[in-house]
Amino acid sequence: MRVCLAGAGAFGIKHLEAIEKIDGVQVVSLVGRVLEKTQQVAERFKIGHVTTDLTESLARPDIDAVILCTPTQMHASQAIASLRAGKHVQVEIPMADSLADAQALVRAQRETGLVAMAGHTRRFNPSHQWIRKRILAGDLKVQQMDVQTFFFRRTNMNALGQPRSWTDHLLWHHAAHTVDLFQYQTGETAAKVHAMQGPIHPDLNIAMDMSMQMKTPSGALCTLSLSFNNDGPLGTFFRYICDNGTYIARYDDLVDGKENKIDVSQVDVSMNGIELQDREFFAAIREGREPNASVASVLPAYETLDRLEKTLD
Repeated sequence: MRVCLAGAGAFGIKHLEAIEKIDGVQVVSLVGRVLEKTQQVAERFKIGHVTTDLTESLARPDIDAVILCTPTQMHASQAIASLRAGKHVQVEIPMADSLADAQALVRAQRETGLVAMAGHTRRFNPSHQWIRKRILAGDLKVQQMDVQTFFFRRTNMNALGQPRSWTDHLLWHHAAHTVDLFQYQTGETAAKVHAMQGPIHPDLNIAMDMSMQMKTPSGALCTLSLSFNNDGPLGTFFRYICDNGTYIARYDDLVDGKENKIDVSQVDVSMNGIELQDREFFAAIREGREPNASVASVLPAYETLDRLEKTLD
């Protein structure tokens, strides 16, 4: 399978590293914003074609699929363009920064019949998979999820400490992970939602702090705190308070409520959530099926994000 990857930044490199571990898949085209930097990444991963124009790569008949790790604001339009060009597509989270664009992408997938998947990595992290398997087996029921998404990003820098060409967003990017995971793990769409935000940053023009609450029809709660002002441990930390235990997930790792480590090494074929996400994308293409985290299956999360946005003060 021959792949184009667009977005040669910090997250694009994570996908390139993951794909190196997957048999039968080759990245043959790399798209980036700055040609020289993109060429350097291409040399590291032995990618033959480099461009700053996604359209150029989409025109290549030898490319089967596209992975988009580009700025959020480009996701929906580029994913739709990829489908229209006859390419399967995986678009990094969020698949759109508005409900209308998310719905347009789902329509394009249905019209083309191609595989279109969103990068909702939490569905694939071994920690969250372990929880889900126990929920499906009837061993656990989520009573509350308490989630912290904390970064220190008072200037527009990426995960590598490099200047960004775009602005991140707590609601439409970082909250998308938790909103989808909460509804995925409970099997319900939130019936009640509420959100508040702190002051808007004078330069970045985004809220640097947010707080959200959700409640399912059966009564499960989710409390989500997000901040770009936190000068401490960075990342997203999920506390599952269940009827039969408490668990804390930190990306691919899992502990119980007393910080005892839980072995999740046998949950899947890898301990890397990004690799597992990519494996699912390629497997769905080969098998001609809908992937876990298809754009259609994650659309309810974007509907909830839209409702949350409408409650912001």
